[in-house]
Amino acid sequence: MTKHLLITGGAGFIGSNFLFRILKKGKYSITNADLLTYAADENNIEPLKKLNRYRFIKCDIGNANELSKVFDIEYEAIINFAAETHVDRSITDAAPFIHTNIGGTFNLLQAVLNGKARKMIQISTDEVYGSLSQTDSPFTEENPLAPNNPYSASKASADLLIRSFYHTYQLPLIITRCSNNFGPMQHTEKFIPKVISNALNNKDIPIYGDGLNIRDWIFVEDHCKGVELVLEKGIAGEIYNIGGNEQKTNLEVVNLILKHLNKDTKLIKHIKDRKGHDKRYAINSAKIEKELGWRPSISFEDGLKKTIEWHKTRIQERG
Repeated sequence: MTKHLLITGGAGFIGSNFLFRILKKGKYSITNADLLTYAADENNIEPLKKLNRYRFIKCDIGNANELSKVFDIEYEAIINFAAETHVDRSITDAAPFIHTNIGGTFNLLQAVLNGKARKMIQISTDEVYGSLSQTDSPFTEENPLAPNNPYSASKASADLLIRSFYHTYQLPLIITRCSNNFGPMQHTEKFIPKVISNALNNKDIPIYGDGLNIRDWIFVEDHCKGVELVLEKGIAGEIYNIGGNEQKTNLEVVNLILKHLNKDTKLIKHIKDRKGHDKRYAINSAKIEKELGWRPSISFEDGLKKTIEWHKTRIQERG
C-alpha cells in the first residue's frame, strides 16, 4: 500500500521542488496543502495535476478550521514547508509571519497529537541561530537560538514549539535547518532571482550596504535530497543542519551572475542597509553527513548556471 504524505507549502519554491523529487520516485502519494499566496506559483505544480498519486487542497494552515479538511486520511508524515519567508516583508509587517509560521505549526502539531499523522518534519532555517562574525565557526545544531528579525524569530518560535511537543508528548518530530536556497521556481523577490531578472532586463541591481554580508548557499535539489533522507532515516527529536558549504558575499554572487550574463557591473547600486541585517550565516552539516550519509552534490557555479537558464526559459515562455 502506498504511503501518503502531507506536504504543506507545496506550491512554494522549496516545497514544489520537493514534490517533483518525491513523486518521480513513485513511493508516496501526496496531498499538497497550500494557501497560494503571492509567493506561490500554480504554474510550477500544474504538471502534477495529471498524477493519480497527487491531490491539491487550498487551505491556510494558520486557520484550524480550514486545515481540518486535509485530515480526511491519516498521513505517514507531515513535512511543513509552508511559511512566510521574506525578511523585508517581516520587518514591514510581522503579523502574517506570526499567523503562518507559529500558528500554522501549532495547528499541525495538534494534528499529530490527535493521531492524524505518524510523524512531522519541520523545515526551519539557519537564520534562527542569528549572525556569525568573520571568525566564528559555522553553526552546529548545538548553537543557541538568537534570531534577529521578525521572520527568523517566528521560525525560532516554531522550532521551540516542536521541541516542547516532542518532550511533553513524546511525538515523533524532527527539525531541519538549512542555509540559503537557490534554484528554479524561486520567487523574484528573493536575492538571486531578483539579480538575474534585473540583469536580464538591464535594470539596476540593488545591494544592501557594502554588499559584504555572507551567506552559505545550497542548490535546492541538494536541500530536497537532505529532507528526503530525514524522512526516511531521521531520528525523532533530532535537529539536522543542511548546508551547502558555499559561503559567498552578496557582492560576489552579483558579480558571478553579471559575468555569466555578460552584463556590466555598472548595474550594481548600493542602497541603505536593511534593519538588523545579519552579517554572516554558515552551516556545519557534519551531523547529517555522518548519521544519514547526505552530502551536497551540486556546486554553486553549476547550480547558478541551471538557475539562470531556468529564468531565461521562463521569460521566453511568458513572451
